[in-house]
Amino acid sequence: MKRISREELRDKLIIHENLKLVEALPKKYWERSHIPGAVQMDYKEVLQKADRLLPDRGAQIVVYCASTECQNSSIAVRELENLGYTNVHEYVEGKQHWLEAGLPITRSAS
Repeated sequence: MKRISREELRDKLIIHENLKLVEALPKKYWERSHIPGAVQMDYKEVLQKADRLLPDRGAQIVVYCASTECQNSSIAVRELENLGYTNVHEYVEGKQHWLEAGLPITRSAS
């Protein structure tokens, strides 16, 4: 499993590198806050949502969840790889780590 650091992810987002960012948490947590540009795809929804949200199986994809204790992103990464996605990375430390660094988040209007 490929990993990506907070700094690598931040830099890729700053230069608008072409990547798909996926939050592997339930929708209510994504709505509260998520890394800018992230789409919501709970790890339990990978089979149902991957084709629609991530049509290019060769695209660079970064998956994260809440923190190092959260296993949702690891599960989602394995599911995506099993579906044939070839360039999937995990931001293991997740949203908590991102917030601790004071990096920007987006909140969804509910």
